[in-house]
Amino acid sequence: MSIKAVVFDFDGLIIDTETPSYEAFDRIYREHGAELPLETFAQCVGTSFAVFDPYDYLEKTIGRPLERQLIQSRYNEIYTEIVHESTVLPGVRENLQRARELGLAVGLASSSSWSWIEPLLKAHDLKGYFNSFQMKDKVKRIKPDPELYLASLAALEVQGYEAVSFEDSLHGFTAARAAGLRTVVIPNSVTRHMSFPGADVQLESMADMKLDELLALIERRSNNQLI
Repeated sequence: MSIKAVVFDFDGLIIDTETPSYEAFDRIYREHGAELPLETFAQCVGTSFAVFDPYDYLEKTIGRPLERQLIQSRYNEIYTEIVHESTVLPGVRENLQRARELGLAVGLASSSSWSWIEPLLKAHDLKGYFNSFQMKDKVKRIKPDPELYLASLAALEVQGYEAVSFEDSLHGFTAARAAGLRTVVIPNSVTRHMSFPGADVQLESMADMKLDELLALIERRSNNQLI
């Protein structure tokens, strides 16, 4: 097998932290008599609020300025409450365990900060599965820029074609493709409407296919493309 490593996104893929984010903002918008379309919010999934700022959008929607610090505090309150009730998504732990059994290098590449991710990894006993952690704290540019994935490849000592990425967002998928990784896309409820042209595999859930079968499928498809 030419595949030597797997690299996972975090938010929305390992734990669904993105649906709670939308739900928290949606509740705040409704409290202010406004609506936040899911497709509009999804623009910032997998990257940062620089792409779409839900605070600015709320002010424009209601036509008046708001005390952002109060809105942020309200968001943090709602979001933290929802996320702390979240569990590891189906198939994630099994695939991480199987990757270890197969002797694959395992990386984490996320546009979030280490201070956000580490407590959740520890809380769900997942930290020990990974050989490399690449976060926004370590790079200059986050997804859709490929820098996080290039850093992961370097840390895991593999080439792009030897690694498979697992992503749930268009920004993450774009970053992985640009870095030369094979791509498995597993959209969450926020990103399900997006299109991922060129993905090697797209699944409804990580539990839909065992890791051995998934890697074998990717290898077959890659070999067919070379014929």
